[in-house]
Amino acid sequence: MDLRDKRIGFAITGSHCTLEKTLPVLKEIVETGADVTPIISDAILTRDTKFGPSSKWLKEILEITQKPIIDSIVKAEPIGPGKLLDLLIIAPCTGNTLAKLANAITDETVVMAAKAHLRNDRPVLLAIATNDGLGLNAKNLGILLNTKNIFFVPFGQDNPTGKKNSLISRFDLIKDAAEYALEFKQIQPVLIEYRGI
Repeated sequence: MDLRDKRIGFAITGSHCTLEKTLPVLKEIVETGADVTPIISDAILTRDTKFGPSSKWLKEILEITQKPIIDSIVKAEPIGPGKLLDLLIIAPCTGNTLAKLANAITDETVVMAAKAHLRNDRPVLLAIATNDGLGLNAKNLGILLNTKNIFFVPFGQDNPTGKKNSLISRFDLIKDAAEYALEFKQIQPVLIEYRGI
C-alpha cells in the first residue's frame, strides 16, 4: 500500500545509538508524501548522551517533518479520540517501551500514543532495538508478537557472540513493513539474520 497521504505517527524512543539510522528513515517516510507526525519519548526530549545532545535530535526531527513534536502524555492522548493516525511506527522501540506495551503501562508519551491509537483498532509497527530482546524482554516480545494490530519490522541478533540477547530490526525495511502493516499484514520473514544494515 502506498504511504502517500497516509497519516503516520513516527515515535522515537531512547535507543540513542540507533538514532543515526532512524532519522534517515523518518525522512524517507516523509518523502513518500505521508502526513507524518513526530512523537518522542522523555529520553529523547531530555537526555544528552555521547551520541549527541537532545537539542540536536529535536532540531533534526523538526527540520525533517516540519511539524510540531508530540512530546508529552497530554499531547499524545488526543490521538485516540481524534482518530488522528492511520499507522503508528515506533522506531527505535527500546526494550523498556516493549515491556510497557506488553504490560499495559502507560506512563510516558510514546506508550500513551500507542494506547490511544490502538483503541481505534489500527496498526502499530515496532522496529525493535534492545540489548535484552532474548533475555528478560523475550516474554514481552512473545506477548506482542501475538497481539492484535501489533506488527514488527524484521529483526535479528546484531551481535550474537558479544551481546547474545541483543535484537535489532532492519531499519531499511521500515517503509516496506509499514506498507504491509497498513493492510494489517505482517511482512515476512520476521526473524532474519541481521547483517548490520
